[in-house]
Amino acid sequence: MTRPRPSSPPSPSASTPSTSAPSASAPSGSAFALPSRLAEKSAPSLLAADEAQFAAIGTALSAARADLGARLEQALAAPARDGQERVERDVAVRSLGARRRRLDRFSLDACLGRTVAVDGGSPRYIGRLGVADAHGDPLLLDWRSPAAEPFFAATRAHPLDLASRRRYRWVGGQVRDYVDETFRAPGGPEAATVLVAPAAPDDDSEFLESLGEARTPRMRDVLATLAADQDAVIRADARTPLVVDGGPGTGKTVVALHRAAYLLYADPRTRRDGVLVVGPHRPYLRYVADVLPNLGEDDVRTCTLADLVPEGADGALAAERDPRAAALKGDVRMVAAIEPAVAFYEEPPTAPLDVETPWGSVHLTAADWADAFAAVASGTPHNLAREQILDELAEIVLSRLDADEEDLEVDRVRADLDHDEELTAALRQAWPILDAADLVADLWEVPAYLRRCAPWLDRQDAARLRRADPRAWTDADLPLLDAARHRLGDPGHERRRRRADAARARTEEDLSGIIDDLIASDQTEMLQMSMLRGDDLRGALVAAAETPEAAPEDLAGPFAHVIVDEAQELTDAERGMILRRCPSRSLTIVGDRAQSRRGFAESWTERLARVGLPRGVEVATLHVNYRTPAEIMREAEPVIRAVLPDANVPTSIRETGTAVRRGALTELDATVDGWLAAHPEGIVGVLAVGDPGGEGAWRHDDRVQLLTPELAAGLEFDLVVLVDPEALGTGVAGAVARYVAMTRATRELVVLADTAG
Repeated sequence: MTRPRPSSPPSPSASTPSTSAPSASAPSGSAFALPSRLAEKSAPSLLAADEAQFAAIGTALSAARADLGARLEQALAAPARDGQERVERDVAVRSLGARRRRLDRFSLDACLGRTVAVDGGSPRYIGRLGVADAHGDPLLLDWRSPAAEPFFAATRAHPLDLASRRRYRWVGGQVRDYVDETFRAPGGPEAATVLVAPAAPDDDSEFLESLGEARTPRMRDVLATLAADQDAVIRADARTPLVVDGGPGTGKTVVALHRAAYLLYADPRTRRDGVLVVGPHRPYLRYVADVLPNLGEDDVRTCTLADLVPEGADGALAAERDPRAAALKGDVRMVAAIEPAVAFYEEPPTAPLDVETPWGSVHLTAADWADAFAAVASGTPHNLAREQILDELAEIVLSRLDADEEDLEVDRVRADLDHDEELTAALRQAWPILDAADLVADLWEVPAYLRRCAPWLDRQDAARLRRADPRAWTDADLPLLDAARHRLGDPGHERRRRRADAARARTEEDLSGIIDDLIASDQTEMLQMSMLRGDDLRGALVAAAETPEAAPEDLAGPFAHVIVDEAQELTDAERGMILRRCPSRSLTIVGDRAQSRRGFAESWTERLARVGLPRGVEVATLHVNYRTPAEIMREAEPVIRAVLPDANVPTSIRETGTAVRRGALTELDATVDGWLAAHPEGIVGVLAVGDPGGEGAWRHDDRVQLLTPELAAGLEFDLVVLVDPEALGTGVAGAVARYVAMTRATRELVVLADTAG
């Protein structure tokens, strides 16, 4: 039976210092530093092709760095005579700088491995980035390219025309080991062209042993050992929403982050419009912070759901204490209440108004106001719509004027209306600029207003949502604040537009004086300066003189693709926050129904259909647990099966021989200190409801983290100490908390309770 390939890396990171002496057979200056126990792998016939390839890759990387450095210096020194040239220079500098930083991050250890095809020929080398020689011939294939796919996807059952695959283990910039896999029996006329090492006794055990290696506070690099099922999900078509469903330790997060990097490579639209990754909490973001940069992608935006709205960006939002209030706010019907709440401020004036213009007076009726309000295009944010209303009013006024000027145009009338104080005051009162926080706070402060906007609420529920301090925001308020901000738009847009118009008018006036002086002093035979009177050329000069205003950097989108991890915890209203940022519905939704604290009785397709996703979403299920030892999973499985019999409990592929230990609460310090003393590397997660020492007495450091099970979701630790599991609650929420906590362990689990039984 073919053993599933693990998803964790077979070695520490490339920056880890080497501790073993290199083999005596390794040539001087070699990229290989194999320990003496692997002497059979050091034969020159097995390494010569790799050594030559590594030398060529090193030369090409050095040349590329030098070329990019020279081009970057040239771009920085380029003159910028106007706003447009400054923008073009800045774009070039940013692009060249990003490419240079990407190259600086990698050296020879960017090479993951190589493949040899059954028809012979030269091996193909696969790496973290693509590298070509001076003639443009590929030396290293980017792992995301179609040509590199067999390196990850080939199995003994489906070899994809490969004869062999070699994976390197880099430590300290040198190859400390490599593992060869043969996909066909040796022999026959083609076999002589295949460079396959003798079967090493540690081929499989090396991989399995690596899964238990010491963790650090950052996710390890796993690209070299992606499994075939994971790679298939990473490369899946992005045009259809994709759900990645998998239990603990199946590599869901690995798949999600590598999928972001893959789509940026494979889809130009994704590169242009960007990818957003939404994680469950801040510890998760810190844990995965190195993954995408190590894949050469620095521009992927990562955030938590709370970061999507300013009120949650400082991380200080309280949890909604009332379960009923939380359920009401998580309902999509409550989000729908934002529309009538805004419509309350979009009612046209009923009083007529006489508008005085330089060309005559026009009487505006209530019907005229109604027509102007109705002219607002569907989907226009409220705070951006007043300009459309004024445009329509200008058309109405122009149609009623009996002006002598035949060339009177609507733009001149529109400019005049901008300065009509009575008209603009009436418009501000009927269509005021609104702030999202004010709008939502009014709902929680005035029950009658809330029931008008959400008539499905009964009086008891409306009263339950009322707050003495309507701006004491909780996590359950995020979807409504986000929906309100999306519906209203930027409240400062109109002010900035007027400021920009005024600046443009000043520029035009200044340029007109300069142009008049140039024309008056023109001594050329063809009077070439007279061309400056042309509107097109004058407009180009004005545009060149302007300094573009940078768009504010935010998380509002739209993005080409959005990835959301631990998605099983999202309410319907929170899923709407995600969809708002991805109108194309190009989504990757990652989660495990069995890890939902609120319960998840439906299927993914049923749950997502409620928030507007088609029932045709693809669901990819991962079943192999690479993280959690079988001894721990045997104890964790009954915990979740008791509340969710059909839970997707994955199969662990390794055993450690270490049973789950149990003890008393008083043994916490001794348990942690003893483990740290016995293990110079590795990290400990102490998972508990609160502070086990009381009043903040229990410590945190680089190797020990104290977290709730909720904040441990998505993380992993060598040792997990689960403190007082019964205190985590009852029912589904309590069982899920215990299941999540237990399955964070990669090596050992200790459960401490009131009694050691």
